[in-house]
Amino acid sequence: MTFTFGKFSVVDIFDTNTYAHDPKADFLNWGMLDMGAFDYAAEAWGFTYGAAAEWTQGWWPPRQGVFSLSRKPNDKYLDPDFRQFQTVTEAEERHQIFGQPGKVKALFFLMSGNMGSYADALRLGDATGNTPDTAMVRHRQLKPGGGINVEQQIVPELGAFLKASMNDGTKEEFEFSDINQSLVAGLSLKGGRWGRADDTVGLGGEINAISNQARAYFAAGGMGGIIGDGLLPSYKPEEIIEAYYKIALAPGVPLTLDYQRVTSPGYDAARGPIDFFSFRFHAEY
Repeated sequence: MTFTFGKFSVVDIFDTNTYAHDPKADFLNWGMLDMGAFDYAAEAWGFTYGAAAEWTQGWWPPRQGVFSLSRKPNDKYLDPDFRQFQTVTEAEERHQIFGQPGKVKALFFLMSGNMGSYADALRLGDATGNTPDTAMVRHRQLKPGGGINVEQQIVPELGAFLKASMNDGTKEEFEFSDINQSLVAGLSLKGGRWGRADDTVGLGGEINAISNQARAYFAAGGMGGIIGDGLLPSYKPEEIIEAYYKIALAPGVPLTLDYQRVTSPGYDAARGPIDFFSFRFHAEY
């Protein structure tokens, strides 16, 4: 058994993946790093108070955690009394396919906190003639969600990953991002075949979507934690491609060049595509 408690990030323990999880080492897009619809407990900087227990042996070993939510969605202050909280359960299956190791993780979460539903916000907006706002209709509610996280080594230098997730799309995003359904897949290749064993190339594709209730809310001018500007004239799921090359300049000193292309940003088919070029420099000793 492994026990963790204190102030830390939920995704230090849950929803990990060898090939797509660490913004210091691999992908940068949030939906690549963590399951997009995993609305995990966190204050504005990504940390929370909580405790987790992990059983590390056997087939499908489980881990369980309970964490404090923010006082209100996307707030920088946590609820210290755990009156608003989240439970997370994950089971991990470990296997080998043709001698190559892999993992399958099944995750379920349940939030209990003061949050607003899109339908309530729309009804209040219609009744008052104002723009709908989930902050005006918050009360104690439950929000469930979950997903599947797969990693598979194909050969020692090449690995693949797949993440699929969804959550209760009738209620507002509480902590992470305005995503109700997400599907991600990609590859990670080490550079040993061209004499650069410490280099890594990554390529991933991502599709994100929101619920019918969320579409109506944003089309009416509602604001979310990440998106919303008063218009959603032509809804379309977000489509994202990300590629990176991590170059080992010296031991412990990598430089990463990263490219992302986002089609229908903010789920608006009338916008984009947008190209993002970035670099990351990291040093440790």
